[in-house]
Amino acid sequence: MSERGLILVIEDDEILGRSLEQRLALEGWHVRWAKSAAEALAAIARQIPDAAICDIRLPDGDGESLMRDVFARAGAVPTIFMTAYGGIDQAVRLVRMGARDYVTKPFELDEVVDKLAAAAGRGGEGPAPAAPTDRFASFGLSPATAATRRTLERVADVDLPVLLTGETGTGKEVAARFLHATSRRREEPFLAVNCAALAPELVDSALFGHEKGAFTGAHERRIGLAETAGEGTLFLDEIGELDAALQAKLLRLVQEREFLRVGGVKPIAFSARLVCATHRDLEAEVARRAFREDLWYRINVVSVRVPALRERPAEIAPLLESFVAEAGPRLRGTRLVVSPDAIAAAMAYDWPGNVRELKNRMERAVALAEGDTLGPTDIFPDAKLGASAPGGASGAEPAGLTLAEVREAAEKAHIESVLRATDHGIQETAARLGVSRTTLWEKMRRLGISPEPR
Repeated sequence: MSERGLILVIEDDEILGRSLEQRLALEGWHVRWAKSAAEALAAIARQIPDAAICDIRLPDGDGESLMRDVFARAGAVPTIFMTAYGGIDQAVRLVRMGARDYVTKPFELDEVVDKLAAAAGRGGEGPAPAAPTDRFASFGLSPATAATRRTLERVADVDLPVLLTGETGTGKEVAARFLHATSRRREEPFLAVNCAALAPELVDSALFGHEKGAFTGAHERRIGLAETAGEGTLFLDEIGELDAALQAKLLRLVQEREFLRVGGVKPIAFSARLVCATHRDLEAEVARRAFREDLWYRINVVSVRVPALRERPAEIAPLLESFVAEAGPRLRGTRLVVSPDAIAAAMAYDWPGNVRELKNRMERAVALAEGDTLGPTDIFPDAKLGASAPGGASGAEPAGLTLAEVREAAEKAHIESVLRATDHGIQETAARLGVSRTTLWEKMRRLGISPEPR
């Protein structure tokens, strides 16, 4: 199952519906509960679930009609039906029509959980699951980014330009990719261009393309990113670096939804969604006439700030471990482990370079470490840990914390990281940690770890 996948529960019985909702949430899924066929169709219109469990008898219809409507609108969503003993014949017919499976009432919740896990994991015969993948597992774990994530989810299918702001290295492209993956455009291209990384004379052609003979060296027509994006998303990072001429062309793209290739005379329709990002204060840039005021108003319809990493302490450990998990096989041909002391040291650091600095430090640590376990000195060989933190503290532990408190923080961060890696599956998490389920539940209770994804 994809990270934090969505399960749609369609059940009008309050007790059974609530029981399913609570149990599935404990297993790590997002759950949406619909109490009628109409509510179910409305829920699917907002987001296609990874799987659904549906009562055959509903107040405003039946499972057979609902399944036909769902399959027609959203493709073959893996569906498990619930029925009383007398409805088994209809349930079997629904399976032949394309349902994944059925259960008879009364049933054990464990049975339903297993069937839904299998259904969501296989993904059905239709399109890929709609939920964002585990690339975004840590995005939203802290209150600061949880608010950012909720805003992006709300505007995902609202066709308005989005401006992402924040310090360099905070992960604005990650936020843009999350917005794309959450939207109905998810199956279309996501194209990103760093406006600051391209030579000024190349940005125009890269964005809008050019016609053959438009300039010296233009030996053939070139399709630009605005055209290649199609119905997807065009992400322009560091938009504040564009010169005045390109700002004027971008204004036409946003305002008229069309553009011209370099050397072209026929307007081309722009169908993609535009997402821009900058670390600059564009309002100040407008005041000093370095950025067009009319363009700023056009791209600033929905403005979303991506917080600095120091404002997102709950994300440091999972990001750190994900970077190590990726870099180990790539750079060393093996997986490395991050020690609790190293995690505690990372959480004590102020990260002035944000997520980009974290990734760079972890890749360097993986490449240069002498053993298979990364310690604090592997991450901070320059011994400047805490130099940028408030108060200028140095050393591996946060100022004012006892060793027991630092270890407890590291233990909590590691449990939360493994929970995310297992889709909040308690049994698999306990197995990976080498403890019993009872011990894990007790540790989670003591450390204040929620069994539900946040």
